[in-house]
Amino acid sequence: MTTIKDTKFSDIYITEEDMKAYIPDARTHNALIEFNPDDFDAFYSAIKKEYDGKDPSYPVVYEGVNFRAERSITSQGVLYCLRRMPEVVPPIKALGYPQELVSYLLSLRRSSGLILCAGSTGSGKTTFISSLLKEYLMEEGGFAYTIENPAEQPLSGIYHARNGGLGICRQTMPQNNDWGASLKSALRSAPRYIMVGEIRTPDAADELLRASVSGHLVFSTIHANNVTDALNSLVKYASASDMSEELAYDMLSRGLLGVIHQTLIGKGVKKPSVQFLMANPNTTKGDQVRGIIKTGNLNLATTIEQQMIRMARNQDLFPEID
Repeated sequence: MTTIKDTKFSDIYITEEDMKAYIPDARTHNALIEFNPDDFDAFYSAIKKEYDGKDPSYPVVYEGVNFRAERSITSQGVLYCLRRMPEVVPPIKALGYPQELVSYLLSLRRSSGLILCAGSTGSGKTTFISSLLKEYLMEEGGFAYTIENPAEQPLSGIYHARNGGLGICRQTMPQNNDWGASLKSALRSAPRYIMVGEIRTPDAADELLRASVSGHLVFSTIHANNVTDALNSLVKYASASDMSEELAYDMLSRGLLGVIHQTLIGKGVKKPSVQFLMANPNTTKGDQVRGIIKTGNLNLATTIEQQMIRMARNQDLFPEID
């Protein structure tokens, strides 16, 4: 008997007009195969039942397995795309990132500011920031507050930190789909860590930048083609609210800790290919990256290349300049 629960797949696509399901074929980079599980009707009923008629993104739980559903209207009818959520948050050291990058990111656990992950849909952005947040909670403890729609990784719970303290994580959904108001509410809970699953609205970008300069360690994701596009997109979002573009670049220059752009490569088990830019976590010292961002003229290609070379050689990313 072939069932949804017992079949390994990352995504499943269901076309309502002909009631067929497709999953990745696990042999090529992108191809799909038709999938005919014996419990398809029960699975499809669960998908339909959970849809509230308003929000096209919503969670589905079927036979104890969590899915993130996306409902789209196409020229042929309704299409459902469901991403299978993991049962545990994977350790960041097991995700295939360069060891030097992981070590550097883990060193930021007591810093404050924004860690932004950029990439296309399905590139592992949320997995990355969730794994990093989990590691910080396991190392340092503290209170973490997430805003996601829906939650993708099982982060909620109590963490017994290696420093002897406790960590608590609470995962929430945006109230009335208002990301800005939900983030503002989160700040009133005095969290050490704030994770916003995706920057979707101007108000969310505005509040995110404000949180990044107010002593919090903030994580989020954004759709972008590269590091520079990610930074510019965040500013464009924020400046579409009540924040001026000049102020948005200024706050980003003060609040940024790092931005990582990634794509997944390979067949079967894919690994991330990354490009990154870091700002000096010691904001009392001069930093070329922060200076460039503040101008709004983001000519960062050379700096990105230099930082990646220095990290690969285990050199200081921010050497003292006489």
